[in-house]
This record gives sequence, structure tokens and C-alpha cells, in this order.
Amino acid sequence: MSSESSKRITLPGREAISSEGPRGQLLVVSSPSGAGKSTLCKRLRREFDDLGFSVSYTTRAPRPGETDGVEYHFVDASTFQEMAARDEFAEYAMVHGNMYGTDARTVEAALAGGRDLIFDIDFQGGRSLRRHFGEDVVLVFILPPSLQELERRLRTRATDANEVIERRLKVALSEMEHYAEYDYVILNDDLDTAYDALRGIYLACRHRIARTRFLAERLLAGEEVSTR
Repeated sequence: MSSESSKRITLPGREAISSEGPRGQLLVVSSPSGAGKSTLCKRLRREFDDLGFSVSYTTRAPRPGETDGVEYHFVDASTFQEMAARDEFAEYAMVHGNMYGTDARTVEAALAGGRDLIFDIDFQGGRSLRRHFGEDVVLVFILPPSLQELERRLRTRATDANEVIERRLKVALSEMEHYAEYDYVILNDDLDTAYDALRGIYLACRHRIARTRFLAERLLAGEEVSTR
């Protein structure tokens, strides 16, 4: 079998993936506010530039430094309700008094095109995505080392009013009770260690049989496969 006559392909998540390749996957990372999920998600995206970020819609006001269309799509309540009525969200939920939702068309296009997306959303959103997309979803929950440390992080961040911080602390305990709905749990008591765990989970999931079966099938059919 000559290399000239064979078809060369690449592993999933590397370069472009053909329409005959695997579906993408949805990596959902959840945690109580202040446990470090956003920092971990951004770090993973910096390392894997082919990992897309699902930009949610929200009715909350932008925080200092946030840009519309980058961290979130910021919309008013009536616009959000109209989008929900048109079934434009794959999932949406009320979180800390504001609405958050994931655009369904973006998710479906990514999955069909073999592109991975990472989600920085709460347990309600993760639950809804798992219900709609099944095994395409990988759920990871980030735990803080303690409630005292969680409070310290929230107050150090100083982007929310005191009453908002108090509400987030009360909600945090109930959110952590949902850890058992997740596939993986990471304790973020050291950022580098927590990142190594998240990175390992993502790399392992990229090579699940559901995503790599086509490589073996093409090899058995006489085609050449490559990791380059």
C-alpha cells in the first residue's frame, strides 16, 4: 500500500476533521462561583486553541473588563424571553437572579463539524445539555478546598456587592450537593494540580472509542491514518 494512493487523515481535534470523522464533544465545567472554573477553562483554551468556547447569553450586567460577545452575549430580559420562546437555547436557567442560556445552533454545528466546545456553566445547564446531547457531553465539577476559602476568593475578587457575595455563598453549598451528577470531580486547592487533572480528562476524552472508532475502521479498510 503506497502512501500516494492512500488517504491521509488526522486525529480528532487536530487540524480540520472531515465529515466522515467523529462528532465533537461538549466539555462542561461547573463549580460554585469563586471555585476557579473560569480560570481553568481559560487556561485549557490557551493550550488547545482548537477548543471552542460556548459564549452564553445572559441578562446580567457586564462586569468591569467584560466585552459583549466575548465572555457573554449581554441581552435584556425581554430579548432573552423571546429567544427562549423561539426555542433558540439548548439550555437556559435562572442563576443568582439572572438568566443564562446556550445557543442551540452553535452547539449543533460544532458537534456535527467535529469541533469540541467548553462550557463554563452551572449544574442546571450541565444537566440540560446531558439530557439533550447524551454521551457527547463530559461533565466536570470543580470543588473549592473549603467554604472559608471560597468566601475569601469571592471577597478578594471584589467585583460583586457584599449582598451578592453573601447570596453566592448560600447558593454554593446547595450547588455542591449536585457533584454526583458529574463524570469527574476536581478539588482546586492548587491551581496547577487542578489544571493538570482537567487537562488529563480532556485529553482522555478526545480518545474515547466513540470518537476514534473511525480511525480503526479506516485502517482496517486499507487506508493510512496518521497522528501528524
